[in-house]
This record gives sequence, C-alpha cells and structure tokens, in this order.
Amino acid sequence: MEKEQRGELIVGLDIGTTKICAVIGEAYADHINIIGVGTHPSVGIKKGMVVNIESTVDSIRRALSEAEEMAGCEVNTVCVGIAGSHIKGFTSPGIVGIKNRQITREDIGRVIDAARAVNISQNQEIIHVLPQGFMVDDHTGIQDPLGMTGVRLVTNVHIVTGNATAVHNLIMCCNRAGLQVSDIVLESLASASAVLTREEMDLGVALLDIGGGTSDLAVFSNGTIKHIFELGLGGNNLTNDLSIGLRTPLLEAERLKNQYGSALTSMIDKDQIIEVPTVGDRNPRRLSQKIMGEILEPRIEEMLFLINQEIVDSSFKDRINAGVVITGGTALLTNIVELAEQIFDMPVRIGTPQGLGEVPEIIYTPQYATGVGLVIYSSRNSTGKRFRSREKSVVGRMGSWFKSRFRGM
Repeated sequence: MEKEQRGELIVGLDIGTTKICAVIGEAYADHINIIGVGTHPSVGIKKGMVVNIESTVDSIRRALSEAEEMAGCEVNTVCVGIAGSHIKGFTSPGIVGIKNRQITREDIGRVIDAARAVNISQNQEIIHVLPQGFMVDDHTGIQDPLGMTGVRLVTNVHIVTGNATAVHNLIMCCNRAGLQVSDIVLESLASASAVLTREEMDLGVALLDIGGGTSDLAVFSNGTIKHIFELGLGGNNLTNDLSIGLRTPLLEAERLKNQYGSALTSMIDKDQIIEVPTVGDRNPRRLSQKIMGEILEPRIEEMLFLINQEIVDSSFKDRINAGVVITGGTALLTNIVELAEQIFDMPVRIGTPQGLGEVPEIIYTPQYATGVGLVIYSSRNSTGKRFRSREKSVVGRMGSWFKSRFRGM
C-alpha cells in the first residue's frame, strides 16, 4: 500500500488556568490526523490572563514536548486559544454600494471592512470579525452573496475583542518558548468546531465551556455565532470551596472533586462514605459524600443560573432550539446534565470531540475539546501558509483522523 504523504502540521495550544494542552494535527484535503497530545499543569495563568510569564513558558514547553514525543516530530508554530472575562463581543453593521452590479470578493471584503470600522477602547484588540449573513438590496438571509447582482450590499458582523495586554502576553509566552503564533482564536469558537454539529448550529445551540478559571458561553443560530459571554467562575471555584469546606489541601480537593463530585446532592447515596485527607500530620477523616455534594451543588447552581440569566438577557433563549452543550473539564461532574436541564429548561448534553477515528480514549473527553478544536478551526480558517515541522521519526504516531464532516464550519 502506498504510504500517505505527510500533510501540513497544525498545532492547537490551549493555555488554560488549570492545564496547558498541546494538540498536533496533520491537515489533508479531506481530513485531519491527530498525531500528538501533551498536557502540563498551568500555574502562570489566572482567569485567562498571564500572571507569571516564566511559569507559563515552562508549562508550554513541557506540554509541547510531550505532544512532540507522541507525534515523533518537532513544531515551531501554534494556533493559540484565548478566553477570560476581558473578552467582549458585539454586533456591528456595514453597508456599501456595488460598483458593477455583480458582487465580487472585493465587494464582500469592503462591506466587512465597513462593519469592522468601529471605535474600541485603546486597551482592547480585535480578535475576530465574524459575518452573520448578508443582504443584497431587499433580499435577506444570504450566506454567500458572491456573484449575485444588486446595487447595495449589507452585512452584520460579530466583533470579538480582548484585552490587548492579555493578547500580547500570550504571544510573548509562546515566543519565549520558541514558538511562532499563527493565530489567536476565541476558545469557545474553537471548542464549537470540535463538539457541535452543523445541525445544532443551524437550529440554534448554546455552548458552555466550563474551564478552570472561567465559564465561556457562545450562542449559535443559523450557522453563525450570535452572542458570547465570559463568566469569571469555573472549576477552580468548586475546588476552592471544597478545600475550605472540607479543610483539605487544594490538590486533595481537586482529586476528591474529580473522583466523587456530584452536581446533585439528592442523587448521592446517603450511606456513601469518603476519606478526606487533612492538613498537617492529622489522620484523614471519614465523611458522608453528601457533605461534599452540599458544598458543590450551590456553587454549580450559581454558575448555571448566571449563564441562564445571560442567555435570557441576550434575547436568544427562544432561538436555542437544539439545547445546551456543556464541555470543558467540569462537564465530567456527575449529574451536571440533570441539574443544567432543570435550570435551563431545555435539553443538555456533554460535548466531546466528534468525527474521530481510532485515537486514544483520552481525546474523547471534554477537557480536550478546545485543543482539538483549535486544530480543526485553524485548518478551515488559516489564510496564510502554515509552517512545516522538522520531522524526527514516525515511531509512535497515531494514524487516526478527523473526517471531513466538520470542514467549512
């Protein structure tokens, strides 16, 4: 059998509050191979912002080294995800006259430029300009006006901005780790590429990515993003609550949350006992698991209530016909779907990367949605030449691939 020629390498780098994840993929004309994954604890990031450059650089290097070891190659360019409460989104209109009645790519570019010509504060930087659709004269609901005839072209774009300092600090950390940054991508937009279906985005869906430091909401309808919101609460708040409530070290609180955490106290067996390590040299305590549930449930309920209130306030609640998809590490919490369905009053499912072949089971978990999504998003939206890696060997490479069903999302 003829060996498949190696594709262009794309690296997604998810720089989160809890962990840094590097995913290496190979892009072909009709599919993507995922060939390497690496993670390392993140200690230099807080709520999406760099608070310690050297620690972040070290974590990036370690995560990337692990991914390179699995992939059998070295990489020098990454697509970086960004999130945090500094992220803002708003809709802006644009209108231009059509020069020769038939719409060209130049006309489309001009109307998008007109829509993005808005005043933003000096400390904000535009990350994305996302067209919501077009109108030619009086004809609405047009997704691609190229080649159509008319005298006036109108669009609405969703503009995503981020704190300029936060953006440049992420880039600087990557540069210090020996990497070039090909693109900065909103993490919820990347996660959507990995966990949402085209049908969900067309019908209307809310994606909730609960990370360590923040919870990121993105609402999609008619195939495009309509609204974003960043809540400054995440999985770390649950861990901190457990650490204080159970009087146990943070690392033990995180372990207990992952092993025994439940979003609904009523679903916990009243006879279930857990062993809780204490600080110092004291002996571990044996407590009812319900006590842990009584600590976790109010905080999760608060987070989901605030997200639901944002959806209601955004006026998009009635357009979310496909329900809510929850991803990110906290999505693994037992019974979170049941609690979320009570609060959102609509169907809820857990979002994991889709369209994969035979890859390690680790890829099929919500924690890797953003890293995998960055690879997918970059493969569809990169306009410049991607840098090739220096190949070391093919030993240990994974021969699995992403199917083309997500291309063009």
